Amino acid sequence: MKPKTLATLSVLAFGLPALAVAQSSADTNGDGVLTIEEVQAVVPEVDADGFSLMDANGDGALDEAEIAVAQEAGLLPSTNG
Repeated sequence: MKPKTLATLSVLAFGLPALAVAQSSADTNGDGVLTIEEVQAVVPEVDADGFSLMDANGDGALDEAEIAVAQEAGLLPSTNG
């Protein structure tokens, strides 16, 4: 694994506890998905590379399924504890 990827994963795994807590409030426009801007408003250290790791379909937003997959992969903290 590349050092930059490992560093990004570390930030995502350990630096996003506020995102799980604030997931609904992070969706500022209420469209049901999180853009990079919405994620960065909660966790400013998330960069484009880290966000793209979670954005599996590359549409520029994290939907509920992508958030769940990221949580299962350890990229985002669980919302249930």
